[in-house]
Amino acid sequence: MYAYIKGIVDEKGIDRAVVEAAGVGYELLCPDSTLREITTGKEAKLLAHFNITQDGVALYGFYTKEEREMFRRLIAVNRVGPKLALSILSKLSPQDIAMAIVTQNAAAFDRIPGLGKKTAARLLLELKEKVSEEEMASSSAAIPSAGGSMDMRAEAIAALVALGYDGVSAGRAVSAVGECGRVEDMITMALREMGKRSGF
Repeated sequence: MYAYIKGIVDEKGIDRAVVEAAGVGYELLCPDSTLREITTGKEAKLLAHFNITQDGVALYGFYTKEEREMFRRLIAVNRVGPKLALSILSKLSPQDIAMAIVTQNAAAFDRIPGLGKKTAARLLLELKEKVSEEEMASSSAAIPSAGGSMDMRAEAIAALVALGYDGVSAGRAVSAVGECGRVEDMITMALREMGKRSGF
């Protein structure tokens, strides 16, 4: 119904923005990542998703195409509604979510309020079945040299999580590692990457 809303940002709230376009103020529910990109009093273009439920209607806004596409995939999962999908996108980037799906890294969702382990497992299973070849390639393309099999990367992430690192940090560190012949080398390089990011 709405492809996008383009206009002046009239208000910004904790989880929403009001964009005035052609004299009409549109209230759009947005993830944190989108809200960080827009400024009150300046023009913005937000990609829209119009959602109808038995509780009412709502308009959702996203700064990038990737955010909107991931939102639509998330709400297609059983027991993942728009509110939970926004919460996920507020904590994880579409790239983080794609990497978690490819490597079946359920720990990446541990810090999402309202998302239990069973729902996280269902999310990974259902989205893996629906991910297109292009999206799988896009997720892999985020990895330098496209090195290392996904099984090896999944094993490395699991090892880092077992060492006490959170799933998101582990996924990002492993995705930054290039080609490795052994999973042990990949873990070592990922630990070095995490050390760089923490400033040590």
